[in-house]
This record gives sequence, C-alpha cells and structure tokens, in this order.
Amino acid sequence: MFETALTSADLLFLARGAGMTIIVTVISVAMGTLLGVVFGVIRVQFGAQACLPLTFFLDIFRSVPLLIQLVLANAFLGVVLRLQLSGFTVACLVLSLYTAAYCAEIVRGGIEAVPTTTRRAARSLGMTWGQDMRHIVMPLATRVALPSWIGLALGVMKDSALVYVVQVTELLKSTQILITRLQEPLFLLMICGAFYFLISFPLARLGGYLEKRWSND
Repeated sequence: MFETALTSADLLFLARGAGMTIIVTVISVAMGTLLGVVFGVIRVQFGAQACLPLTFFLDIFRSVPLLIQLVLANAFLGVVLRLQLSGFTVACLVLSLYTAAYCAEIVRGGIEAVPTTTRRAARSLGMTWGQDMRHIVMPLATRVALPSWIGLALGVMKDSALVYVVQVTELLKSTQILITRLQEPLFLLMICGAFYFLISFPLARLGGYLEKRWSND
C-alpha cells in the first residue's frame, strides 16, 4: 500500500506556490500584452525601417533564453543601477518584456491579416485612423491573434518556473523544496503537474470557446 509523508500543510505550501505562479503570470501577461499591442501597432504604422531600434530591442528578448535574462536583469538592476528591487518585481518586469516581445509579433501579424480593402472601405466612410483601428482592425485582428496569444500565455505560465533564480518561490520551487525534505520526487512532481494542469486548463478552454463562438458569427 502506498504511503506518503505529505501532510495538509505541505499541500497548502504547494498551493501558495501555485498562487505565486498565477500572480506572476497574470501580471506579466497583462503588462506584456499591453506593451505588445503598442509595439505591434507602432511596427505596422511606421514600417520596418523606421522601427529598427524597437525591432532590435524586441529581438533581444526573443533570442536570449529567459533564464539568462532573469539572471542578468537581477544583476544589472541590483549591482549596476543599485536598485533595491524584490525578486518578485524583477521577475514580473522581465517576464512582461519577454511577453511583449512575442505579443508584438502576434499583434503585427493579426493587424496585417486584415484585408487592405476593408481598411480602405472604413476610411472612405469617413472614419479616422483611431476609429478604423478601434472598430474595424483590432476586432478582426483579435480573432486572428487569439490562438497564438493563448499559446503565449500558457507558455509564460510554464516559463514562470524559472523565476526561482531571483528568489521567487513559485510552484516548481515549492515542489523542489518538498522533494528535498520528503524524498518523494515522482509523487510530488505528479501533484505539481496536476496544479499546472488546473491553472492552464481554464485558459485553454476559454480560448477554444471564443474561437468556436467567433467562427459562428
């Protein structure tokens, strides 16, 4: 018969780690999406040549592994700039920029997927650029970009496991602490996986629901 030393207090410890994962993910995805929309619109509006500095900046966050970004950002902000930021703040800042770098490409692709004739028709009706973007382009672009954005959000949630390097105790770090103490790695990793599934499943189902609903409109 299977026996475990895991207690209810340990499960609560894992739940707190899962809560930290959710908080970091929500903040990072929200901030990253807002920045990504701004960056994506700028790239479409001003063209590739005019946005070379912005493109280079975003390419850094897409090209350098997230683990290295977290370590370098923590060292740069703390040692070079001498800013006394918590690991949580550093984690959210880096993950937000990491999300924004990918979201900008998703937004750019969504906007460019809107037919040029549709935009010309909107402008011929007397719509301003802002009205065209708000009422025509962004609603259509959102439908195109949603599947990729859902995938990005889920990816950021899983990548948040790396924030342990800046001393943030999220779900995976909490699991590792319990594994060291209880010496039950397989069982604890199964529980950790179950927590990740419970976190990600609602978002994945929401994305599927919206795609199905919009496809019927």
